[in-house]
Amino acid sequence: MKMELNRMIDHTILKADATRESVQTIIDEAKKHHFYSVCVNPTWVAFASEQLKNEPVAVCTVIGFPLGANTSATKAFETTDAIQNGADEVDMVINIGALKDGDDAYVRQDIEAVVAAAKDRALVKVIIETALLTEEEIIRACELAKLAGADFVKTSTGFSRAGAKVEHIRIMRATVGPEMGVKASGGIHNEAEAVAMVEAGATRLGTSASIAIISGQTGIGY
Repeated sequence: MKMELNRMIDHTILKADATRESVQTIIDEAKKHHFYSVCVNPTWVAFASEQLKNEPVAVCTVIGFPLGANTSATKAFETTDAIQNGADEVDMVINIGALKDGDDAYVRQDIEAVVAAAKDRALVKVIIETALLTEEEIIRACELAKLAGADFVKTSTGFSRAGAKVEHIRIMRATVGPEMGVKASGGIHNEAEAVAMVEAGATRLGTSASIAIISGQTGIGY
């Protein structure tokens, strides 16, 4: 299971004080352990892309992060810029307030703006921030992401009240069906927690405790 898990992991460093050295460490670890991707803030995409150009490790970045409160035009521009810099995948945060206001049309077009900017060039994951949502809102967010043409739904930024929960993964998987990806992120610290997410329906894991997960330890992870 450990060797399978490594190819499901987006090895992540999104903290504000990440230095070139710490990003390089994440990249080197991803190469060594064959993680699916590195997930870095947009400022590091070009650097990561250059480091990984001959490696089977994707470059993932975040859009509208961490609040999701940027305008749709800004998110679309961020997406285009990130792809031009070498991003293979973009994880965008929905407008959480709009979802809670019941403005489904806005939430859908916000996602669609990123999907359109990434079309045929990068995979789009939609962060719905489950810790801030009711079960009904989680279902609605997933339905809107699916309608908007996104590739994945994702639990969390890792910067809110809580990260991924198994029960939320089950709801997300049941809502989007088998064809979309589901990414569990935030608060996954060890192999047991990672396996529980996968068994609940996750197909990707976002974590900074990746080494601990694949080595049978417990780490401090976002």
